[in-house]
Amino acid sequence: MKFSNTSVLLIFFVFSTSFSQNKNLPQDYLTKDFHKNRREALRSKMPSNSVAVFFANAIRNRANDVDYLYHQDPNFYYLTGYKEPHAMVLIFKEKQTIQGKTFNEVLFVQERNETAEMWTGKRLGVLGAQDELGFRVAYNGREFESFAIDFSKFEKILFKSFENDVRDSKDGADLYDLIKTFKQKVSFDLIQLNNPADDNLHNETKKRIDTQFLKGVMASLREIKTKEELVLLKKAIEISAIGQLEIMKAMYPTMSETEAQGVHEFVYKKYGAEYEGYPSIVGAGNNGCILHYVDNNKTLIGDNNLILMDLGAEYHGYTADVTRTIPASGKFSPEQKLIYDLVFKAQEAGIAAYTVGTKMNKPNAIAKKIINKGLADLGIIASEKTRHPYFPHGTSHHIGLDVHDPGNYNRFEENMVVTMEPGIYIPNGSDCDEKWWGIGVRIEDDILITRNGPVNLSSKAPRTSSAIEATMKLPSVLDSFILPKLD
Repeated sequence: MKFSNTSVLLIFFVFSTSFSQNKNLPQDYLTKDFHKNRREALRSKMPSNSVAVFFANAIRNRANDVDYLYHQDPNFYYLTGYKEPHAMVLIFKEKQTIQGKTFNEVLFVQERNETAEMWTGKRLGVLGAQDELGFRVAYNGREFESFAIDFSKFEKILFKSFENDVRDSKDGADLYDLIKTFKQKVSFDLIQLNNPADDNLHNETKKRIDTQFLKGVMASLREIKTKEELVLLKKAIEISAIGQLEIMKAMYPTMSETEAQGVHEFVYKKYGAEYEGYPSIVGAGNNGCILHYVDNNKTLIGDNNLILMDLGAEYHGYTADVTRTIPASGKFSPEQKLIYDLVFKAQEAGIAAYTVGTKMNKPNAIAKKIINKGLADLGIIASEKTRHPYFPHGTSHHIGLDVHDPGNYNRFEENMVVTMEPGIYIPNGSDCDEKWWGIGVRIEDDILITRNGPVNLSSKAPRTSSAIEATMKLPSVLDSFILPKLD
């Protein structure tokens, strides 16, 4: 084929422009081979003659004509690497020949659209899905309606139950239409009607549709982290730990909860973390006794208060989950120190049990036993057998693409990353001496399970009461950061 000089120059310009844009993007995203390998791992666990169907996350409305920042469904991203909405992927156990092509997976994506891309940015489209994501066969979403697949030939159709907040944008090629077409192709709506007149065909279809299988299989895959995942997860955790370290140095009693939150999140952005992995929890005084406190609007932390900070950076999709509790004044009161050191003792004992083969509920039992005895020794509860509300949650959950990553929660296995987060919360008005009121302490670290024992990935954030007090005496880069007062 012969090219004119103009054509050659144009091709060079497009290539060089693309290259110059790409080299300015992060270079440590998961590769297309990672996602391909994850699809192969899923395929190896699927039953014979089955198809697994995954849909992208819905776009969710914030208010009026503003949507929430889009976030891909973690399973969908894990398997495809695709970050855009209005998409679906079919993964087949065995190769299929459909419309003259033979393949074992097919991706349907949102179509390229020059006008839409002017507003919301470039879309991958079919060619991008093939080139950047490694899907040999991909189609525009609107082509699914005419896609000649016969779902009745499969012994199992595997997918997740549908959410009820998928909007119809009326463009004929959105997530709403993909789900609608899929339901039609598998007679989903008919078999959900519990019609007494259901014929044998519908009963057979019911047996073939399985909305539970993928939940267990994806949990099994995602609870064990690959080397590629650990690189990103460790970075998210390190960034989060540095955020905790920096707020310790920057803290002063007249700071607000919002300002403390902002210090953490500034550090996240400084190190390239795109988002927070979950709504940040920054609770001073009695607010620290609210487990999922997210208002973060107390204007004055206060000299005598602790501040509990539970935050996690999300780096390339992977989120940390790190909590520290520090005294706003820089020094724990005697009562605060007793409670803090008790929580730390429980955490240390629990972490020691993060070993391969140990039941995952053991650290929680260890922590509860230590805390119950400690509370009894302090006279906060009558005895270590007393039922009380001061430690109401468990200690351990997987982290990864979700802050509460799926898992089977059986026994610790190598390359799991699991939190350890005991806490004591004594809100105002509790049934104990008033000197304990308003003390809320949680210490949470992210632990990597290895054959050689547990590794605390968030250890850069000081943990002992003495180390925290020492750190809070250090100068902060934010000490001279003073903004003009607003009118």
